[in-house]
Amino acid sequence: MITAGIDMGAKIIKVLLIKDGEVLVKTQEVAGFEPLEAAEKAFDNAVSQAGVTREDIKYIFATGAGRSAVPFANDTITEVSASAKGVLFSHPSVRTVIEVGAEEGRAVKCDENGKVQDFAINEKCAAGAGSFTEAMSRALEVPLEEFGKISLTSEKSIPMNAQCAVFAESEVVSLVHAKTPKADIAKAVHDAIASRIVSMVRRVGINKDVALVGGVSRNPGFVDSLNRGLEVEVIVPKDAEYVGALGAALVAGERGKK
Repeated sequence: MITAGIDMGAKIIKVLLIKDGEVLVKTQEVAGFEPLEAAEKAFDNAVSQAGVTREDIKYIFATGAGRSAVPFANDTITEVSASAKGVLFSHPSVRTVIEVGAEEGRAVKCDENGKVQDFAINEKCAAGAGSFTEAMSRALEVPLEEFGKISLTSEKSIPMNAQCAVFAESEVVSLVHAKTPKADIAKAVHDAIASRIVSMVRRVGINKDVALVGGVSRNPGFVDSLNRGLEVEVIVPKDAEYVGALGAALVAGERGKK
C-alpha cells in the first residue's frame, strides 16, 4: 500500500511517499504566492519519481499551515501530531519534539506511540523562528548558509535585549556600528532565538530524548545554542525538514489498514 504525506509549510512544501513503511521518494517546492500550484507540482514530481500513478496512492494526508486547502488530500493531521509520529518512526526513544520552521516554533511532548500529551506553539513573533535568522543574516550581509557556521567561531556571549524581530534588527545594526565582530553577533542572534524556544519547551516539560526538526535544524549555530540552552544534546534526524510529511504519510498508512 502506498500513502502520501504533504506538509504545507509557510515557505517550503514537502511531499513524501511511503510503501509498507518504506520511504519511496521525497520532493519539495517553494510555496511562493501560489502554494496550491506548488503542492500539485511537488506531488506530481513525487509520483513521477516513484514510477507510480495517482491511482496507486491509497490515502493522502496533509499537514502544515495550509493543510486544509489541499483539494486532493483525503484528510488532514495537525503539525504537532505529524511531527511526533514522524520523529518516532526513526528515533523511537524521543519523547520531546522541537520543530522550528520559517514562521513559528513548536514543542511537543509525546508518549512511546507518538501520541501527543502536551504542546506549545510560538506563533506571535518571528523572533522565535527561521525568518528571524534570515532577516539578521541580511542585516549582517552574510549568506544564510554561512550565518550558522560563523557563530560557532565566537567565544563571546552578547545578550540581545529586543523581544521583537523589528527592534532586534535595529540592535544588530547598532552592534555593527560598534565594530562588534559578525561571528559574535551571529551567536547572539542564535542565542536569542534559542532562548525563546527553550522557554516554550520548558512549558511542556523536557522529557528525554529530545529531537529537533524543521528547516532551522540545518543551522548548526542554532543547534549549538539550543543544546546549551536546554543543557542536553538534541537529536537531529536525517531529512529533518521532511518529518511532518513523513508523519502524515504514516498516519495515512494507519488509516488505510483500517
